[in-house]
Amino acid sequence: MPPGTLEVILISAKGLHNSDFFGKMDPYVILTYRNQEHRSTVAKGAGSKPHWNESFLFTICDSATELNLRLMDKDTFTSDDFLGETRINLEGVLNVGSIPETSYNVVKNQNYCGELKVALTFNPEICY
Repeated sequence: MPPGTLEVILISAKGLHNSDFFGKMDPYVILTYRNQEHRSTVAKGAGSKPHWNESFLFTICDSATELNLRLMDKDTFTSDDFLGETRINLEGVLNVGSIPETSYNVVKNQNYCGELKVALTFNPEICY
């Protein structure tokens, strides 16, 4: 697999299960590839339909082919709530170069709990 840069565009989520008893959730996403980690901004008061439209870059330098996205709910006085996660197999984008906006199922305890919309672009490093 060639080395290069993976751009992940975190677009939105929908159908998330509300973890707050009062008010709306403040969701954010932790994106992890190997030992590289990025965190989206908190979609304050967005509830079960947050929008981010944020871009994150990861350096691809080996054969690891999975991107993990963990959805969290920011809480002020207690620890943040885990809403669910999705794992994206990167083999397709590494071979094709880009995958347009695609919805991925968010799962918690093997149960469906919403969708996360993401677009991916891989730019291989040119070696001479």
